[in-house]
Amino acid sequence: QVQLVESGGGLVQAGTSLRLSCAASGRTYSDYVMGWFRQAPGKDREFVGGITGTGGSTDYLDSVKGRFTISRDNAKNMVYLQMNSLKPEDTAVYYCAAAIGHSEPYVPKSRYRYLYWGQGTQVTVSS
Repeated sequence: QVQLVESGGGLVQAGTSLRLSCAASGRTYSDYVMGWFRQAPGKDREFVGGITGTGGSTDYLDSVKGRFTISRDNAKNMVYLQMNSLKPEDTAVYYCAAAIGHSEPYVPKSRYRYLYWGQGTQVTVSS
């Protein structure tokens, strides 16, 4: 069982940066692929990015490549999403999620591959 708690959301202006954090419980945290998803009102939840257990491989949604960076600290059971050059279309509730059973360097993009989810944190980008 893994429990995930996100933090760091807020209201920011376009062009600025924000860093989301996700704290995870569990003794085998490094076995999990960690992903970030987002869901805007009226839209499906979409994959934003993910990172393998060792941190050796990452993958991103095309529209955030070059702007967002995922990292993890296995010693602290933390995963981060650094978001730069934010745009109004990045506005959504952002969720942290954990998947298990995937070998490096594979990062699943389907939400159905992720077993555990946080409660979400709101990110609002004003123009």
